[in-house]
Amino acid sequence: MFRRDYLKKPEWLKVRIPSGHEFRAVFDLLKQYNLSTVCEEARCPNMHECWNKKCATIMILGKICTRACRFCSVKTGDPGGKFDPEEPSHVAQAIQKLGLRYVVITSVDRDDLKDYGSTHYAATISAIKEENPEIRVEVLIPDFSSKEYLKKVTDVRPFVIGHNVETVERLTEYIRDRRCSYEKSLEVLRQAKELNSSIYTKSGLMVGLGEEKQEIIQTIKDLNATGVDVVTIGQYLQPTKKHHFVQKYYTPEEFDEFRKLGEDIGINHVLSGPLVRFSYHASEIL
Repeated sequence: MFRRDYLKKPEWLKVRIPSGHEFRAVFDLLKQYNLSTVCEEARCPNMHECWNKKCATIMILGKICTRACRFCSVKTGDPGGKFDPEEPSHVAQAIQKLGLRYVVITSVDRDDLKDYGSTHYAATISAIKEENPEIRVEVLIPDFSSKEYLKKVTDVRPFVIGHNVETVERLTEYIRDRRCSYEKSLEVLRQAKELNSSIYTKSGLMVGLGEEKQEIIQTIKDLNATGVDVVTIGQYLQPTKKHHFVQKYYTPEEFDEFRKLGEDIGINHVLSGPLVRFSYHASEIL
């Protein structure tokens, strides 16, 4: 079904090693407050660019995810219900010191917590906005398994709520953890709009996992049906030898085609490119 050998990485996917004064400043400040970033944990190829702009996607609720997806490099295990109750204030203070006007907050999945971490999300958003009144907060959330828990997040009114479908419907069962589902992810986006239509919604998918072009088009149509405002499409990059092999490297021209298809289908904002990730240029889209 899938190829199990390595494809040579094309030139357009090669990025420089992270460096620079601002990169170091962000790195040092995050370590000072004992904060994690998805930039590091997910080995994002855009980390040098974003950090040098003093932008980072902060990952709350620890570094251990309770789910095990075949594409993700974040550690998997049982956090045992532990999390840092001081984290919301630490995040708010770090953001204030960085002087950010736009921040993206995400997390690991926390199926070990009764509310799946939704209360902690809400507390973090509230602390950030209290410390930084003019800031726009974007969140990339788990599915939370309940509209009740999703409401905790919409009630504190982040600027954007995002939840990724990650891949096409056919590959979901194989690529994502068994507790995830394609329809559940679409439902999260629908419910977020129902709970507060003024909050922008956003989702993303990776390509190169073994999907067909028509399946990509259908996924964009399914996302559009939820009322989503922003869709990101990027190239899947295998993080380690243990993860799913890249099945295809798409060209920049093919990504341009996906962007045009998404716009024609009705998505307001489509960000599509080989190195595009969910939070890439997040503050510039809306």
